[in-house]
Amino acid sequence: MKPLRLRLLLGIFVVAAALAWAGAKLWNSLDTLPGVPAAAPVVLAVVAVILLAAAISLRSRLKAVRDRAPGAKRVDPLVAARAVVLAQASALVSALVSGVYAGLGIELLTLPDFAAHRGAAITAGLAVLAGAGVVAAALWLQHVCKLPEDGGGSGNGKGAAPSAR
Repeated sequence: MKPLRLRLLLGIFVVAAALAWAGAKLWNSLDTLPGVPAAAPVVLAVVAVILLAAAISLRSRLKAVRDRAPGAKRVDPLVAARAVVLAQASALVSALVSGVYAGLGIELLTLPDFAAHRGAAITAGLAVLAGAGVVAAALWLQHVCKLPEDGGGSGNGKGAAPSAR
């Protein structure tokens, strides 16, 4: 499994933001601009906290195994692989959703009657920030579950199991 790169996630974010801004501009020309759900930043923040908790838990368990702490339970490689899949899926979806809210927020900021849309613009901005938190937590969880390099001797032992290549 290849690790996600921040460059890919930023590209998804920018393309989604541009398309959402153009779509919101077109939608606004019909005088029916869609609203921003108030739960969007909350849901994204909850996902970020879940990913962060998983990363902290796996990191401490992997460190205990690496340091040969008494009573340390080995991390099942399948658990680590599932955590990486969850992190990558969350990061991709979050980059897309954050881009959509960014594009909508940009359109809301450029409206002449901004005062009427201030709440929706703030909610869209908070959703983008929470989405960035999801991406950061997901990339860190992916890093925590990374296998050490084979044969390099400089591996830091952070992996859950040796690589089977």
